[in-house]
Formats: sequence, structure tokens, C-alpha cells
Amino acid sequence: MAIIQWFPGHMSKARRQVQENIKYVDFITVLVDARLPLSSQNPMLTKIVGNKPKLMILNKADLADSARTSQWIRFFEAQRIKTLALNSKEQSAVKKVREAAKDLMADKLERLRERGIKKETLRTMIIGIPNVGKSTLMNRLAGKKIAIVGNKPGVTKGQQWLKSNKDLEILDTPGILWPKFEDDEVGFKLALTGAIKDNLLPMDEVTIFGLDFFKETYPERLLERFKGIDLDEEAPEIIMDLTQKLGFRDDYDRFYDLFVKEVRDGKLGRYTLDEVSDN
Repeated sequence: MAIIQWFPGHMSKARRQVQENIKYVDFITVLVDARLPLSSQNPMLTKIVGNKPKLMILNKADLADSARTSQWIRFFEAQRIKTLALNSKEQSAVKKVREAAKDLMADKLERLRERGIKKETLRTMIIGIPNVGKSTLMNRLAGKKIAIVGNKPGVTKGQQWLKSNKDLEILDTPGILWPKFEDDEVGFKLALTGAIKDNLLPMDEVTIFGLDFFKETYPERLLERFKGIDLDEEAPEIIMDLTQKLGFRDDYDRFYDLFVKEVRDGKLGRYTLDEVSDN
């Protein structure tokens, strides 16, 4: 697979803004997709954040394998990174984020109190790659529809401060990808979950990657969804068989679209593409 490159102008600008504004926040909120807790982290932003206190949020936890999510929480917590899993569409997300922020900054707030300084509002910057649910979380925290929400990557293109009561002020940023993906597997994982635009990778290759992953990790899901599937066959043969069985004739593109959409929508069950054991 050729190296994937996708770095629109607004993302380059946002990277500079992150560097400029990081000094104005108390901590960084790193929002990732719970289905790929490492692959959906931007290494370029990780370097910019450095030793700044971090709150790691594994979003879309309702779509992820709960057992693997627990493993990832333990993995990050072992690195002293405050971590929580949530579904930003749920109202409970607001309370979870506020409590986690206070817990993360408890020592700093106590030191300020000892100096006679009462700090009521914490400031954070939310960073992450496209389509991990930043705008949905922002709207939930603000209690109203402020951030633009879209089901495709790259919707938010500006930065804005939002208030979540008096406890928290949040600086939103556009989803920022790094300039190129040199790891084929990371590219396929991002494509399968919809973090990058569909035209960046051939959908047949994305489908083959997805089928191979589910064959190895969650074979029972394929057997349940696609009756009569032969898991001993290679992915290309499975695609040809299922395209015929579903009545698509030789329209393989139709099967690619169906399979990828069902994976993204959770129709094949909850799954996590990244494994702690790989790290």
C-alpha cells in the first residue's frame, strides 16, 4: 500500500494553534476512538503536548469491546494518564468528564488553595483526529448545539472556547491527522472506522482487512451475520461468495459498502482493533 498522505491546510493551521494555545490551558483532553485507542492518537500532537497533564477519553465505548477497553484503561493508568471510557452521546458523559478533570487537577488545586488562590474554572483543550466525536462531546458539555457535528472526518475547521457551567472551559480544535501514515495497518484501521475519507484507500482492501480481522478475532460475528459463510476461505473468495448470496451479482462495490458500513455501525457487534498485547 502506498503511503497515505492527507494534511489539509486547516489542519496545518490547527497544529500551530495547538502549539500557541497550550500554555493557556491547565490540562489537555485527548479524545480517541475506544475501538483503536493507540491508532487514533496523533503522534505529532503527542509530541506537542509533552508533559502537560492529560485526560485520556476513550470515546464511542458503546461500540468497543468492553473487555479490551478495560485493558486499555489499565494500560494508560499504569502510565499515570487519567483515563475514562464513555459514549459522548449520553448525558452521563458530562458528569464523568467534570469529575475526571477535578481528580486530575486535584493536587494543583490544593497547592493553589494553600497559597490562598481559589480557582473555580479549569481550562482544557480537546485534541484528537477527525471523527472521534469531539463536536458531539463539546455540545454535550456546553449543554447546547454549538460545535458542528458531522458523520464524516474533517467537519470542524476552527477553534472556539466553550463553557461547561463554571467548572470547565474547553478549547475545541479541528480533528488533526498527521501528514502521512507509514504503517499500513494503522491506515486500514482508521479507514475501517471512518476516521479518514473513504477515497484515500481502496474499499476492497479495507474490506479484506476487516474480514481478516473479524475472522481471526470475532469469527462468531461473521457466522451469525452471514449465514453459510466459509471461514476457511481467503477473504477475496468470501467476498465473491457473499456478493452472490446477497443478490448483488458481480457488484462487489455494493458488498464493500455494506460490510464497511455495518462494521462502523456496530452491526457486527462491539470490537476493538488495537490490542494491548501489541505494545
